[in-house]
Amino acid sequence: MSADILIGVDAGTSVIKAVAFDVSGRQIAIASRRNTYTSLPNGGVEQNMQRTWEDTAAVLREVAETVGANRVCALGVTAQGDGTWLVDHEGTPIQDGWLWLDARSAAEARAIETSEGIDTIYRHTGSGVNVCQMRTHFLWMERNSPELLERASTAFHCKDWLYYKLTDIRATDPTEGVFTFGDYRTRDYSDEVLDALGLNAYRSLLPDILDGARDTHGLTVEAAAATGLPQGLPVSLGYVDIMCTAFGGGLYDEAALPGFTILGSTGVHMRFARTVDDVRLNTDRTGYTMAFPGTAYAQLQTNMAATLNLDWILSVGAELLNAQGGDVEPADLLAGLDDRIVTARPGAVLYHPYISSAGERGPFTNPAARASFTGLDQNTGWFDLVRGVYDGLILAARECYAAMGETPAEIRLGGGAARSSALQRFLASALARPVRTVAQEEAGAAGAVMMAGLATGLFDSPSSAARAWVEPLLQEPVEPETELTATYDALYAAYTETRAAFPKIWEAQKSMREAVS
Repeated sequence: MSADILIGVDAGTSVIKAVAFDVSGRQIAIASRRNTYTSLPNGGVEQNMQRTWEDTAAVLREVAETVGANRVCALGVTAQGDGTWLVDHEGTPIQDGWLWLDARSAAEARAIETSEGIDTIYRHTGSGVNVCQMRTHFLWMERNSPELLERASTAFHCKDWLYYKLTDIRATDPTEGVFTFGDYRTRDYSDEVLDALGLNAYRSLLPDILDGARDTHGLTVEAAAATGLPQGLPVSLGYVDIMCTAFGGGLYDEAALPGFTILGSTGVHMRFARTVDDVRLNTDRTGYTMAFPGTAYAQLQTNMAATLNLDWILSVGAELLNAQGGDVEPADLLAGLDDRIVTARPGAVLYHPYISSAGERGPFTNPAARASFTGLDQNTGWFDLVRGVYDGLILAARECYAAMGETPAEIRLGGGAARSSALQRFLASALARPVRTVAQEEAGAAGAVMMAGLATGLFDSPSSAARAWVEPLLQEPVEPETELTATYDALYAAYTETRAAFPKIWEAQKSMREAVS
């Protein structure tokens, strides 16, 4: 039997998955394991690196057994972004990996933002500063735990660590390597950026930048034994998960020039740029600029938390019910929720969805930002609150698109929340644009596999990959509803004005938390 199956690994914040596809893009098998991480008192959020590798190997082994290892012709790898995963000269983790949720380096983020070099940093990277990036983590370590940097040999991100365990190659990709320390025009590290950050002393920790759409490395003997896949199998280092999701979910379209929103744990809102000349940086120095395979780019604004807000309010609801003797899981409350939300009162409350303890990073950066309900009265009910959370996510998306200029003519939608018909309707109406989903459950893994397909000759260009694997799965658009658009126009005006008043409140609350902790 010929090798006709490709596998994509998507090691996310909540779940680590291995997904098998045939050469036509049809998903044929999946295996997953729940991910775990630890939250620390100082705002740190860490994940055991060895367990992450073992869980990845386990899901690969399960999929290999399902489809037949000898049928697999390539493997692509992507994972959650940002963070810092340090290893020593032998490749042994220095400590647990630091995640994108990690908030301990808030002071260091502010120091970069107010430094003399911030214009140089933003001009080259095309990306704003936030607390979860490797550059802010390096500064925190330098000031608080210099022994970590002294012991380290290489600084990985999550997918880079997995690629190393699979191939024994120390590398990163043109997205994560560049938006922290590089120049988006050259897709390589920038000495000027490292100088402006004051981090030249740690240049040796940065692995080579490898483009997994062009180059692969073979699966090692050890990794073959751990995963059940053939030794020497071509492995592609995918771009960061949000770019693989955008690739597999419909943003790469040189004709339509769409936008793309991911409503997952975090919220990501993107516009497509055909070439580097189409990139438009903003005066607020926020957002990200990231490469696609080939010559195209995506510009992004990212909310620190999207469905994390829904997880929170559903958890509160389940806790209240269980306190009365119930036996309810948060997921149980999702059943039929769309129907109840659609009939709830829009504007009964305003909700600003900054539930992450790391604050917010898009379309503004403020580590002290926190979620809030405003406008409650004695008539406010439970479903009004939940509707407020839904609307808060949608209004945050609108604010992110506004920060990138004119909203694209069509929005593609991905992430777990894309399955909600209510959220599709709300987003289309709030943006006054048609919204289309793609019938691809695992867009991140699909994007990683599409990159592996480019590197191994299955596709001859990113456009041909998108035409073959994405266009056939585009669903009919959900159109804006005139009356609902007018509602969201009114909500948005109040949402932005209220948000503008919050920074002083957030600082006061931050001082309060420090005083009572």
